[in-house]
Amino acid sequence: MVRCVGARLLKEIEGEVTALLSDLIKIDTTNPPGNETKAARYLAETLEKEGFKCEVLESAAGRGNIITRLKGTGEKPSLLLLSHLDVVAANPKEWSVNPFSGLVKDGFVWGRGAMDMKSMTAMEVMVMKLLKRNGVKLKGDVILAATADEEKGGEYGAGWLVRNYPDKVRADYVINEGGGQAVPVNGKNVFTIQTAEKGILWLKVKAKGRPGHGSVPGAADNAILRMNRVVDRLGNYRAEIMLTPTVRQFLTVMAEENKQAGDPLKRLLQNPAESDEILDMLAQKDRAMAEELRAMLRMTIAPTIIRGGVKENIIPSECEAVFDCRILPGQTTTEALNRIKELLRDICLEKLKFEIIQANEPSESPIDTPLYRLMVETLKEFDPNCAVSPILLTGGTDSRFFRKMGAVCYGFQPALSDLPYGEILKMVHGVDERISIKNLVFGTSVLYHVVEKFVT
Repeated sequence: MVRCVGARLLKEIEGEVTALLSDLIKIDTTNPPGNETKAARYLAETLEKEGFKCEVLESAAGRGNIITRLKGTGEKPSLLLLSHLDVVAANPKEWSVNPFSGLVKDGFVWGRGAMDMKSMTAMEVMVMKLLKRNGVKLKGDVILAATADEEKGGEYGAGWLVRNYPDKVRADYVINEGGGQAVPVNGKNVFTIQTAEKGILWLKVKAKGRPGHGSVPGAADNAILRMNRVVDRLGNYRAEIMLTPTVRQFLTVMAEENKQAGDPLKRLLQNPAESDEILDMLAQKDRAMAEELRAMLRMTIAPTIIRGGVKENIIPSECEAVFDCRILPGQTTTEALNRIKELLRDICLEKLKFEIIQANEPSESPIDTPLYRLMVETLKEFDPNCAVSPILLTGGTDSRFFRKMGAVCYGFQPALSDLPYGEILKMVHGVDERISIKNLVFGTSVLYHVVEKFVT
């Protein structure tokens, strides 16, 4: 019988969880188009061999989501273990290995999704198997959902499940991606737990003009020049600084633990209005940290796509650009759109058209909960010298769908920094993505210990 006694690493599951992840990576679920059903059915087969009753629900052809459940007595809160099966594209020419080989070498599992986030899927499936194998008497339901389409917004995955099958995925608490990574600071690990994420406003702006011959530019109204002003205004905009509860706590922990950045972060907490000046100075020593913090402190707007012109000698009458706007908890997408229009008021607003591509509100979960405290306690059992902090994710996850349902959601994939931290960050959606077998065992062990204790 495999039991997680104290802070024991479950080394006996090393081969199984490694093979599970390798197999998942071999199933190409690049989104678009996704084709997650193949991965969902693979998971259903491996779980059904151990007596689980699984459902594979398709939101569209090939867009499969798998759900299974271990029933509890109802004496304790329910818990959803959430992950997504789709991955972003990978260019094989840029990689040193086949990105869909699931290759195991040098102590790592290589391939697209190794970190984001098929490793979490493998860990969560392993936790479900261990709970069943060990005959754990559950007082709360444990649900597993591995979904489609997160990388494109989740509308064919978690969002679709919440809208169409809410009772199948409803839970009091959710564990998902977005946190758990150890940040090495002065010889100790600072583990993060994602408790909040920024909202998304993806916006297309279309600029109108009047066409003309390229040889007489003054006789026309060049839409590209108008869009140039829009891009410059929005791309260089620095919104008002806002310290959310999660970010305040994160900065407090990092100020205590990080000797190099401690004084600047303490100054920032005391004088938020001077954040840019302080972060500019910090960027001279650690640009990655400074810019990550800057994005946690304000709404950001980034131009990401621009299109305009039809021929070399024609002044274009239309030009369009797409902007990725991220907003903080406490703000709304409507407020963000109104602010954008205010910023552009003097650039012939009547010749600009605004189209919302996607809008998701920001979300935040409290840290004063039994599950959060248990995560902290468990991490300290495995790593007594560590510190733990909540963190705001500047990107988005499927957790937002479940926070809307009233669930408390945490991003928690426990992982040690066994590669340089900067390299780890670059691998997510990058080249030569991989996770160590050591981290697969560590993550599964911590997660199992948390789940078993929480629902018993």
